[in-house]
Amino acid sequence: MSSELAKRKCAACDGDTPPLKGEALHALKGQLSGGWRILKEKCLERQFQFPDFRSALEFTNRVGGLAEEQGHHPDIFLTYGEVRIQIWTHKVNGLTESDFILAAKIDELG
Repeated sequence: MSSELAKRKCAACDGDTPPLKGEALHALKGQLSGGWRILKEKCLERQFQFPDFRSALEFTNRVGGLAEEQGHHPDIFLTYGEVRIQIWTHKVNGLTESDFILAAKIDELG
């Protein structure tokens, strides 16, 4: 089932959008599947587990394709059986709604 966030498209940030704080962050996080953490109100992070390196790499490549399609690029850390993703909007050094949209879309890949 697709979440409402996952149905949306990431919007380019012009740098004038203030980063989200407090309750606004937690309301959007509540729309994601479990596993996502908000780090210091600046970054979303989630770890995905896989049975082997090949599965983790395939997931990483799907996330990369999605990121290109959305024009929003997370940091992706790949190791044997695990992929860790960090998302934030660099232009505002914090989180925007687009970060949560990308996270919801990544949830659908996992």
